[in-house]
Amino acid sequence: MNDLHVRDVEYSHDGTRMIGALCAPTTAVDAPTVLLVHDAFGVSDEMLAVAHGLAELGLAVFVADVWGERTLPTAEDQIGPLIGAMVADRSRWIGRVAAAHEAAAAQPEVDGRAVVALGYCFGGSSVLEYLRTGGAVRGAVAVHAGLDLLDPDADWSAVDPTVPVLVCTGADDPMATAAQRTTLQDALDQAGVDWELDLYSGTVHAFTSPHAAGSPRPDVVAYHPRSAARAWQATTRFLHERFPALTVTAHTADRTPTATGHR
Repeated sequence: MNDLHVRDVEYSHDGTRMIGALCAPTTAVDAPTVLLVHDAFGVSDEMLAVAHGLAELGLAVFVADVWGERTLPTAEDQIGPLIGAMVADRSRWIGRVAAAHEAAAAQPEVDGRAVVALGYCFGGSSVLEYLRTGGAVRGAVAVHAGLDLLDPDADWSAVDPTVPVLVCTGADDPMATAAQRTTLQDALDQAGVDWELDLYSGTVHAFTSPHAAGSPRPDVVAYHPRSAARAWQATTRFLHERFPALTVTAHTADRTPTATGHR
């Protein structure tokens, strides 16, 4: 197991202060990197646990602060306006992801030429939007992304067709319906992208989140540990394909970190 260090990284976008986090092995210099985009609950302890799990593989992990000021919403009435503001102004949404990518690349632990973007829930939507608009990453992973947040009529012509995509989603996720999955698949096909869709039966939204275990709406969000483990295995396999030097073992591939929230 790698010894890790974690530190906050301040950066900005359009006048808003962002407070991201960098988690990496203590010996990391110019290491392959994951740009980790948070769910609706911000740079939470759960998201930092995911960063730790990835850093144990030998990666540098930069956790983006899309909301800014390390905002940590706790209720749906706080989350809705935050997401709505990003969807209403996609240039700001993508700009905040791009600012995090730029901040990550400036860190000594990070190899700015070897960055894979990974997001959960809202973060998965963010990663797909960043990819769509030409984000210069080596790969993109979206875990239970809200495909309903994507623009079905958007232009994907800026996508680099050499960048592979992994999407892990529940077959019964109301925020990633069969029609929405087909729309995404068609867009990626038209862009010439090598994509993989891992679809988990009996699984809805936020399936990696233990906090969703007691959801009052289990038809919408619910924890599914088996699907969570499979998504983690798929993610670590994808990362190893992009970065073959990673220390992915049976132990680390099967070890699912504490995961993220509901959106």
